[in-house]
Amino acid sequence: MDPTLLHTGAEHPDLTLLVLTGILSFAAGTGLGAYAALRGKVASLLGETAEN
Repeated sequence: MDPTLLHTGAEHPDLTLLVLTGILSFAAGTGLGAYAALRGKVASLLGETAEN
């Protein structure tokens, strides 16, 4: 077998779970970042501080 193929993790038994976990983590981080940015913009428009 080609050694390069082995380094891609294509034969990992839980590859689907690993990919799904990565995608969900990315989506959660993006969502939290967007929420924080939106909260900061709304607070600045209202003249309040974004920190509690």
